[in-house]
Formats: sequence, structure tokens, C-alpha cells
Amino acid sequence: MAPTLPPSRQASYSLKDGDSFLVCDARGDIHGGDEADGLFHDGTRALSRLRLSLDGTAPTLLSAAIAQDRVVFSAHLTNRPLPPIGGSAAGQGVIHVSRSRFLWQGRLHERITCTNYDRVPVSVPLVLEFAADFRDMFEVRGMERARRGSYPQAEARGDRVVLHYDGLDGVSRRTVLAFSAAPTVLDHGMARFECRLAPRESFELYMEVGADAGEPSAARHRRAMVHARRALRARRRSGARLHGGGLLFDAWVERSRTDIALLASDLPSGRYPYAGIPWFSTPFGRDAIVTALQTLWLDPDLARGVLAYLAERQAAEDSSFRDSAPGKIMHEARKGEMAALGEVPFGLYYGGVDTTPLFVLLAGRYLRRTGDRAFIDRLWPALERAIGWIERSCDADPDGLLAYARGEASGLSNQGWKDSEDSVFHADGSLPQGPVALVEVQGYVYEALLAMAMLARGRGAHDAARAWEARAGRLRETVESRFWDPDLEFYALARDGSGRMCRVLASNPGHLLYVGLPAPERAAHVIAQLGSPRFDNGWGVRTLATDQPRYNPMSYHNGSVWPHDVALCAAGMARYGARRQATRLLGEVFEAATHFDMRLPELFCGFPRSAGEPPIAYPVACMPQAWSAGAVFMLLHACLGVEVDAVEGRILIDHPQLPPGVERLRVDALDVGGARVDLAFERVGDRVLAARAAGPDDVQVVVRL
Repeated sequence: MAPTLPPSRQASYSLKDGDSFLVCDARGDIHGGDEADGLFHDGTRALSRLRLSLDGTAPTLLSAAIAQDRVVFSAHLTNRPLPPIGGSAAGQGVIHVSRSRFLWQGRLHERITCTNYDRVPVSVPLVLEFAADFRDMFEVRGMERARRGSYPQAEARGDRVVLHYDGLDGVSRRTVLAFSAAPTVLDHGMARFECRLAPRESFELYMEVGADAGEPSAARHRRAMVHARRALRARRRSGARLHGGGLLFDAWVERSRTDIALLASDLPSGRYPYAGIPWFSTPFGRDAIVTALQTLWLDPDLARGVLAYLAERQAAEDSSFRDSAPGKIMHEARKGEMAALGEVPFGLYYGGVDTTPLFVLLAGRYLRRTGDRAFIDRLWPALERAIGWIERSCDADPDGLLAYARGEASGLSNQGWKDSEDSVFHADGSLPQGPVALVEVQGYVYEALLAMAMLARGRGAHDAARAWEARAGRLRETVESRFWDPDLEFYALARDGSGRMCRVLASNPGHLLYVGLPAPERAAHVIAQLGSPRFDNGWGVRTLATDQPRYNPMSYHNGSVWPHDVALCAAGMARYGARRQATRLLGEVFEAATHFDMRLPELFCGFPRSAGEPPIAYPVACMPQAWSAGAVFMLLHACLGVEVDAVEGRILIDHPQLPPGVERLRVDALDVGGARVDLAFERVGDRVLAARAAGPDDVQVVVRL
């Protein structure tokens, strides 16, 4: 569902740890109101204002950055002229103010340092304004509520202030701001510190913001920072390593790897990548599965955590409000007051038609990648329930397809990955009536059935395996006969509830290539069209061709470029042998990344590429976004042609390609059934050579050039 808020007034910076995240401007300030900034915890904005000033005057920004490890935000500021206090006024640019902050275990830790570089003593009136509106994330996104809870009187005393909110859900929430030094003035919305600084003297203030009182100090700040950095470093180190592609390319890879580590939360079931900041910093089913698929060849542990978490939250009952049915896999989980009260269905919501087949698909690929039959055995009951829901749903459809129709108006009207209200339509631009069967979803079901057959055969259930294979074959025939449009030389986007096809050229059939459903000659037509200017804008594949109704390069789903979508299309092209086309797309997305500070956003506008101009940003895109960060790994996988089969103890490298400008690349510590293998790729003339660089000989490495 597309965000509706206006863009922030200036560049924003974000931090995340667990179920907490923070968005601020370059000065480190939080403005609140209708802005999408603040300190959020469990889906509630716990701090909606935090502004630093020098006696009411905002300091001048020198620079702002988040450290390379993505843990610590820092801003460097300086004063405008300070008013005289018992003497002459301080000149401009003589006070240096630095702010350094990070999140750890639900708390914001901040250090503020003021240093006097004037030649005379200076009085520095440091003022912090703060507020906590305790608005639910859906309110911040623009939803109106008929009523809210109450705000008990704030408590301000000594070196701390406590802000309260009693929610309609019966939960009392509070935000405590604690300081290492008692302010000169402290009330429910402001703390003032009078600092008299000699030349070269500094004043250092530590602040903590959390649900309970802390005791801020330099030592406590340092210890918490060490723990925060150590935790993120451990997540970054998981899986194989990529390097040697050159400074810029390696920077993109490392930035993407760090963003996935940042967005991943260590849950009891394992690591789980939250979707994106600010709108989707919570568990999503589809996003996490796609991110796990993107990184599976390098780091299968992430897929294991995703599968375990989703299995634990599999639906057990029918609910039209939550769009749930026994066996379905979760689309979205939210905490917060509105979800708890049922004002929105997204506390635990199942309105994603594709998440369940993608769950089964991921389980099959996880087994091939790892050979971890013990985990699949534990997951098997959930897989049976998931395929059971798929089969019952397909049996109820006149064409045997998996279709969706929301249960109530509060749910999502479209339940594929393009879930905005106008993303599915007919050739005349009209919106279809449900149930809607999306073309790519049938592809996911096709591979899910084959995955179940493979898993069942490994368990000795040969009759069940044959039945699932037969069903997959029938579905493939149905897709080929119903969705292929010979006039378009392309697959239709969807089938509506009356049986009418949505004859629209969209990127969705690229996902059909990803699972290998189309006949080769039809796949060739799809690949050619996706590579044509009507789809490819020079930065990647648009979600909709330029000559289609509802095309709008500034829209959320109807003509924009989504990096994860480009990666899936490229992986599909490579599956049909079009590895050079996939490599071209990798080059385009890489060049786009260089204009986004090596961090691909959730999406960007689909305007055609112009010489000397950067891609055009979509103003409220999430950044970082997990499946955008993961796009580089799926694109590389498509180009290198690396397939790891731990069941057979083999690595196959099929006609490898390297991105433009990358002459060599290393993949180190690739886990194959517990053995670690290093691979090396190098361009020699017009060919790319590949070989084992290190690792045991009992892992077979097969290279096809």
C-alpha cells in the first residue's frame, strides 16, 4: 500500500535496532507533526520532537553522516552569533556542537558536546525541546482516528522528565528523557543548560530516551555503543563474502550487506529482516521471503530464520477481517494501539495471496541449498498446511488458479506485491472485479507444487510427490493457455472474477521466468519486451510499459522502477540463458545505486534515463529497504550463474558473466554442507573464467563456459 505523506523538509537519517527505529534530519532534530520522523518503538512514536538550539536559534549545519557500520549517527554544527550575557556577543562559527547517537535495546543514547573555539570565555545556552505524541504508525501515515487516549501530566524533576500516554487499548506508555547533568530549567517540553566555557573548553552532555529511566554517563554510553556495534557486526559476518570488484562495486555490496544486517532483528526463531524504514519497519511475509531468496546462495541462515518465524504464525482460523484461512502464511505483523484495538487488521494480517506459495518455494530452495533435512522435517506440518490452503483455493476457482478477493473493505484491495489500489487493471484502464488471479502468483504456485513433490520424495512419500507433480503440470498448461496473448506476444497481467483477462504489459511475467514456467520460445518474447525501451528506462525495468493505460513514471506501481522487481526479472532471464541481458540490468542498477549513495531505495521514478542526469527519486520511498538492499545479490547470482546443491555436494557455475567495469570477483567462504569453498571469477578477453580458489576437493565444482 503506497504511503501518502509528503516528503520530509530535508534529507533524513535513520537508525534501527530490534523493534525501535529513529528518523531525524541532518541536524539530528525531530520535528514530528505530519512529518515521518521520530523515535518509534513497537509501532508507536515515542518521541515526536527533539530540537537542539542555542538560546532558541538553530545552529548551522556543517555535516551529518551515519558511520559506515550503520550504528552511529553524527552531526557537526556551529553557532550563529550568540547574544551577549554579561559581556560582548560571541561571533559566528566559534562554538562547535557535535551530536552522536545510536539505538540499543529500545533506548536512544545521545552525546552532545559543545566546544568553545573563541579566544574569550563564552556563555552557551543549550536548549533541547522535546515532545511525545505517542501516535500510532498508521496515524503518522495519515489515517484519522475518531478518538485517542489521554495524556496524564508530565513529570519533570531533577535530571529527567517522564511523558505519559494512556492508550485506549489499556496500555500505559511512557517516554523518559534522562540527562547526565541536571538542566538549569526543566519542564514538560524543554531542558535548558547554561554552559560557561573558557577558550578550548568543552561541555559534554549525555542523554538517554526510553520507556524507563536510565542513568546516562560517559561510561554507560561507551558500553552500550560497544554492544550495539558488536551485535550488528555479528549479523554482517553471516554468510559468504564478496570482494574484489573494485572500490565502487565493493562499496555497494558492503552497503547492501550492512543494510540487511541493520534491518534484521534477532528473534527467538532466528534472524528476520524487517521490510523497511520508516513505513515498514516490522515483519512482512513477502518482503522477508524475497530477501531470503536474494541472499540464499550466500547466507542460507537468513532463510531459515524467515521460514521458522512464518511457520510459527501460520493462520489457524478463518477471518474475513484479517483475510486469514487455515494454512495461510502471514503478510504483515504490527504492534501498536490501532492494531491491538482492531482499528486496522494488520496486527496479524494474511492478505497476501503470494506469501503462502513463496513460503513453500523458499523451503524447497533452502533444502537444495543446504541439505538441512532435519529443519525441513520440523517444518513439514506447516508446509502441508500451506499447500493444503493453496490446493483448496485452486479447487474453488473455475480455472484452478490461485486468486484473491479481500474479505472486508479494511483489507488490501490488491494482494500481490503490487498492492496499491490501481495496480491491476484492464487494457481500457478499468479496475477488475475479484477474485483476481495474478500471472506471477500462478508461477509461484507452480514451483511450490514442484517443491512439495521434491520434499515428499525425500521423505519417501512417492504417491504424494507424483500427485503434486501432476498438479503442477496441469497448472502450467492452464497458465500457457489462459494467460499467453499471441497479439501482445506477452502474458496477461491477471484474470478477473468474470474470466476476462487483463491484457496489460506489466513486469509481472518476469517473475514467471524466475520459476521457469514459460515455454522457451515464449520466454524469449518476454525477455525481448522487458529489455525494450518501453520497459527498460536505462536504470532498470519499469513495472509497467510506457504505452499502457495508467502508466505514470511517478506512480507507486504503474511505471516506477523497483530494484527487487528488476532482480527477479534478471534472474528469470538468466534462467533461460539470457545471462548477458541480466548482466546489462545489473550494470544499470549499479549505476543507479551510485546516485543514491550506494543505497538503493524501495523504488524510484520510471522516467527515461537522460545523459548526465541521475535517476529521479520517489519522494516517500523507504530507505533502507530489505529487498532493495538484497537486489545486488540476486543480480550477481543471475550473472555469475552459481548454483549450490548441498544435497549433491556440488557447485555448478554456468556461463558466468561479470558486471560492466568489474574485471574480477571473489566469493569466499561459500558454505556447502559444512565445507567452505572460495570461488574466483576473472574477465579474460570477451570471456569470464571461473575456478575454485580454495576449499576441499570433496565438493565438486563444475564450470560451464
